[in-house]
Amino acid sequence: MDDTVVTYLVYLALALPLTFWVASALQRYGKVFLIDVFDGDDTLADAVNRLLVIGFYLLNLGYVSLFMTSHADVHSARQLLEVLSTKIGGVALVLGVVHFANVWAFNAFRRRAVLRAKAGPPVPPSGFTPVAPSGPWAATPPSGPSPVPPAPWGGWAPPSGPAPSVPAS
Repeated sequence: MDDTVVTYLVYLALALPLTFWVASALQRYGKVFLIDVFDGDDTLADAVNRLLVIGFYLLNLGYVSLFMTSHADVHSARQLLEVLSTKIGGVALVLGVVHFANVWAFNAFRRRAVLRAKAGPPVPPSGFTPVAPSGPWAATPPSGPSPVPPAPWGGWAPPSGPAPSVPAS
């Protein structure tokens, strides 16, 4: 058997269990976060968790498959270990990045759920402030002489003329 083929087989024997171990850890511990995010809805948390794990498998197994090829000639145990360390190191780095992305996503889901739960007012209202209507749809002013002349469009406008003087102190 060619040494390159042995390198491929050892690579797969190391990379695949590593991928499955990380995925099972994500599934087991990620479910706790998702149950908290979805307010205790186990069914929804389990469904989202499985979808995330399937995406993790697809991404990482695709990377393991693409990264399996090697252009290095393997003729000794030293070369075999050098090629394997490069390949397994690359797979471990990608698994770490994807794991970090999953943890970040779980935390973002949880943070959003916590903020949504705290969305109520900090103090219950004790009353409301009435707002005086304004504009052409407002109620007509009381009868009698008005200090404000009517505006050309039928509403009320501020008085025109010189501004009142303020006595000097």
